[in-house]
Amino acid sequence: MNAIALSMSRVKMFLALSRTPHGLLDMCTPLLAALLWLGHPPDPRIMVLGMIAAFAGYTAVYALNDIVDYENDREKIAQANSFRDSGYLDGAFIRHPLAHGLLSMPEAVAWASGWGMVSLGTAWLLNPVCALILVVGCILETLYCLMFQVSPLRTLVSGIVKTLGGLAAVFAVDAAPDPALLLLLFLWLFFWEIGGQNVPADWHDLQEDISLKAKTTPATLGPNSASRIVLATLGASLGLSAVLFRTAPLHMALPLYAAVLFAGVYLLILPALRLFRTWARADASALFNRASYYPGILLLLALTHLAW
Repeated sequence: MNAIALSMSRVKMFLALSRTPHGLLDMCTPLLAALLWLGHPPDPRIMVLGMIAAFAGYTAVYALNDIVDYENDREKIAQANSFRDSGYLDGAFIRHPLAHGLLSMPEAVAWASGWGMVSLGTAWLLNPVCALILVVGCILETLYCLMFQVSPLRTLVSGIVKTLGGLAAVFAVDAAPDPALLLLLFLWLFFWEIGGQNVPADWHDLQEDISLKAKTTPATLGPNSASRIVLATLGASLGLSAVLFRTAPLHMALPLYAAVLFAGVYLLILPALRLFRTWARADASALFNRASYYPGILLLLALTHLAW
C-alpha cells in the first residue's frame, strides 16, 4: 500500500509540473475551435488524434515552462515560502514541483520530451502544419520565459502561444482555412489570454516578481494600468466573440448565442471590473480561475447546440 501511495504521489508531481487540471481546461479550446469551424463534429479519426495531440501538447508546453523558468521559480519560492496556493487553479496540486526539488531536472526533461514527441507525431498525422505550430509554440514559450526580466511585451508572446491550440485544430479539419475567419479566432483567443490569464497570473505573483525585478505587466506598469489592460482586452475578446459566434459555420440558436455572451460577461467582464476597483491579489486569482473555465463553458454550449 505504501508503494502504491508513493507511486501515486510521484504521478501527482508530474501532473503538477504540467498543471494538468488547467491543461484539461485548455483542451476545450481546440475542440471548440474545430466545432466552430466545421459546424459539426470532426470525423472520429481526427477527433481521437486531435485529443491525443492536444493533451500531449499542453502537457509538454506547461512542463517546458517550468523547466526554462527553473531558476526564477526557485527564487519565487524563496520569497513566498509557500508550497501551495489555496484556491488558485494552477496550485491545485503544488506549483513548480521541479523548483521545489520534488522532481529532478532529468525527470522533468524526460516527461516534457516524451509528451512533446507524442504530440508532434499525432499532430503530423493530422496535418504537418499542426506539427509546425507545435514547434513554434515551444519556441515562443521558451522566449516568453527568457523575457521574464527583459520586457512586459512578453505578455504578447503569451497571447500568441495560447492561440496556437485553436489554430492547430482549424488546420486539422481544414487544410486551407479562410484567413479572415482565422484572424478573428486568433484575436478572440489572444485578448482572452492576455486579460484573463497572463496578466492576472502575473498579478498573483506580483510581490515576488517585484523583488526579482521582473518585467511583467503588473510589475512594470503598476496595478492601475494593468487593470485597465485587463478590462480592455477582455472587453475586446467579448466583442470579438459576438462576431465570431455569428459568422462561424456553427450557427447557434439565439438562446445559446445569448448564453455565450452571458458567459463572457460573467466569467470575464464582471471579475475584471472587480479587479479594476480593488487591485487585490485575491481578485486577480479569482479572475484567472473564472477565465480558465471560459472555453470549457463555451464548448458545453456548442455541444448543447449540436444536440438541440
